[in-house]
Amino acid sequence: MTEKECEHHHDEDEKMRKRIGAMVLGFLAAVLFVVFLVWAILHPHGPRFVLQDATIYAFNISQPNFLTSNLQVTLSSRNPNDKIGIFYDRLDIYASYRNQQVTLATLLPATYQGHLDVTVWSPFLYGTTVPVAPYLSPALSQDLTAGMVLLNIKIDGWVRWKVGTWISGRYRLHVNCPAYITLAEHFSGEGPAVKYQLVQRCAVDV
Repeated sequence: MTEKECEHHHDEDEKMRKRIGAMVLGFLAAVLFVVFLVWAILHPHGPRFVLQDATIYAFNISQPNFLTSNLQVTLSSRNPNDKIGIFYDRLDIYASYRNQQVTLATLLPATYQGHLDVTVWSPFLYGTTVPVAPYLSPALSQDLTAGMVLLNIKIDGWVRWKVGTWISGRYRLHVNCPAYITLAEHFSGEGPAVKYQLVQRCAVDV
C-alpha cells in the first residue's frame, strides 16, 4: 500500500469515527430530550391536604408536666394530577405541640388515589398522661389561660406515583397542618366534646 493510499485510509477511518461520535451524541441528545419532555408533561405535583375539622374530647394538663389529649380530626387529600395516580403506602398521623409529639401515631389505611380524586380520613388521636418537656409546660399553661392553643397535626409516610402501568419507587411524604384551637371551659375536663371547623390548608413536602 502506497503512502497516499495509507493517508486516504486514515482519513476514511477518521471520518467514520466522527460519524459514529456524532450519531452517539445525537442519540444521547434525543434520549435526554424525550426524558425532559416526559418529565415536563408528567412531572407529578404533590397531593394537597386540608385539615377540615377537629373534635376535642379531652385536653388537660396535670402536674407536674403531663398532658392528656383525645381528639378526632378530619383531613382531605386531593390528587392534583390528571395523568398520575398516587399510592399512599403508609401514613402515620399524630398531634404535636411546639414540635413535641403529644399523641400516639395512628396508622391511616393504605389507599390508591386516582387522577384528580379526593380521599378523606377521620382518625382518632390519643395521648394519655404524656410527659411534656419541662420548658413547654409553662408555655402550655399560658396558652390555656390565654384561651388558644396551636396544635400541629402531622403526617409522615410514603407515596408512589403511577403512570399507566408504571409505578415509581417510594417517596417520603411530610404533612403539617396547623390547628388553632380556641379554648373554652371544656378544656378543664368538663362538658361535652367541642367541634372546630378549621378548613386549614396544610404544608406538604414530598
